[in-house]
Parts: sequence; structure tokens; C-alpha cells
Amino acid sequence: MIPSDISPLLAFAVTCLVIEITPGPNMTYLAALSLSHGGRTGLAAVAGIALGLLTYGVAAALGLAALIDNSPPLYGLLRWTGVLYLLWLSFVAWKGERELAAETVDGNNGQPWRAFQRGLITNLLNPKAALFYVAVLPEFVRIEVGPVIVQTLALSVVYVAIATAIHVTIVALAGSLQVHLTERHRKEIRRAMAVALLFIAIWFALTSGHGAVVGPK
Repeated sequence: MIPSDISPLLAFAVTCLVIEITPGPNMTYLAALSLSHGGRTGLAAVAGIALGLLTYGVAAALGLAALIDNSPPLYGLLRWTGVLYLLWLSFVAWKGERELAAETVDGNNGQPWRAFQRGLITNLLNPKAALFYVAVLPEFVRIEVGPVIVQTLALSVVYVAIATAIHVTIVALAGSLQVHLTERHRKEIRRAMAVALLFIAIWFALTSGHGAVVGPK
């Protein structure tokens, strides 16, 4: 329980921290991706995730996040499209997409750009991100302080900054271990990532119904 006498901004930062350190889809994906493909690829995914979260922040400031929350068909479309996308990522990870065997001299073969795209798309298709901005963030907006849109944007930046810092830490820790892995180990990790994404898709389908307010993590 956060004391009521601390500043709203500090209370919001603590809330974001608690939400983000709880294991979730982004954390699982980033750890597995960085172990398999290295820190550079992991950071690209972090950038995509950050952009996706910030996009929802801007949408919340404009009232679009509330529109998604109040429209069951639109919410459901995002929800099930997100589930299908996670299932597709699981299939691609298991199949291999020649990402490990086809590594070129630069060691990346375009993987960072794909990781960025997937991090962005996964979060844009996550209605829980919209729910965070609808159900959690407004609790820390104070009408008497200033324009709501400005406060919403400012709090969104704070949230994305905290989430990104945690994600970068995960990537750095996992990426530092990647250089010690053999190609066989990378393949095993890639397969483990595929299974993890499958379970995440199932978890997402079961927990992302209306009323389930959980941060993207």
C-alpha cells in the first residue's frame, strides 16, 4: 500500500516499478531473445516496446485508449489479434526462420530490425497497455495542477522510461551470457522461447478479458 502523503508523481513511479518488475510477456520475450541473439537484438526489441507503450500514452492523452476500453468489439479485435500474433511468433521461433544458421559476418542478418518491429507490434496489439492508461494512470492526474492532456503525456513518459530501464537491464544481463553459448545452446534457447511464447499467448488469451488491469511488463 502506497502512503497517501507522498507526491502523486512519486506514487505513480512506485506503482509503475511494481508493475514492471512483475514477470510478464515482454520480460520473458526480451530475456529469451537476448540469450539467443545477443544484446543488440534485445535492445532493438526494447526500442520497439517503448515506442508501442508511448503510442498508447499519446492515444490515452487524446482519449483513444478510453474509446478502446469502451468498445468491446474493438477491444476484442485487438485482444485476439494479439493472441494470434504471439502464436505466429512462437511458430517462427520454433521453425527457426534461419536466424541462427544464417548469421552473416556482421552477426545480425537484419535481426535487430525484425526484433524492433515485433516488439512494437506486440505492444500495439496488447489491449492491456490501453487498460493501464485508462484505469491506472488517471488516478494520478490532478485537475488542479494543469491540463489533463499535458499531465497524461508527462506520466506516460515516466512510465515508458521506467519500463525501458527495466527492460534494458534484462537485456544487458541476458546479453552478457549470450557470448558464452554454443550454436546448440542457442537453438535450445530458441525452442524454449517458442514454447514460452506459446504459453504467453494462452496466458494472454485467458487474462486479457475486460476488467483485467495488468501492465504490459
